[in-house]
Amino acid sequence: MEPLAVRLRPFEEGDLWYFDRWANDREFSAPFEWSGFTSPESWRRRWNDDRLLGASPYCLVIAAVDDDSFVGSVDWRQNDRPGPGVWEIGILIVPEYRGRGAGSEAQRQLVDYLFSTTPCHRIWAGTEIENIAEQHALERAGLLREGCVRGAHFRDGQWRDSYIYGITRNDWRHPT
Repeated sequence: MEPLAVRLRPFEEGDLWYFDRWANDREFSAPFEWSGFTSPESWRRRWNDDRLLGASPYCLVIAAVDDDSFVGSVDWRQNDRPGPGVWEIGILIVPEYRGRGAGSEAQRQLVDYLFSTTPCHRIWAGTEIENIAEQHALERAGLLREGCVRGAHFRDGQWRDSYIYGITRNDWRHPT
């Protein structure tokens, strides 16, 4: 399958279907992101308040370059630990677009965006040890596997181990 060219852009009102599907369709975020049924209303309120860019988590759409179709989303947040200047990133690709390189490219673009526009010095992501596709995507985006956190994520009735991936500003190659 040919790689999919993608770009990041802000959410638009027509993109809010994504949160309805994420909240109510197990197969949409399965197998690694499903954590039970939720209400999408908080996301709609956030979009009305700040277009998902005024407070953590900050969110952008992953859009196909050729036709602007919705491929997925990326987000980033600053946690209390490990402290200021460190962003945690996340991603969800719509099932129909998985396996085409969109996740790697979107996360690479997000790393470039954050290092170019914020004073952060470290970006990291966690992924379950069973999520081989995301491990490859993070590595292709320039992040390095740094270790394993045991019992870090609860899904399907059990605690699961996760790998931590990271990149520092000193490791980052400026975007081309």
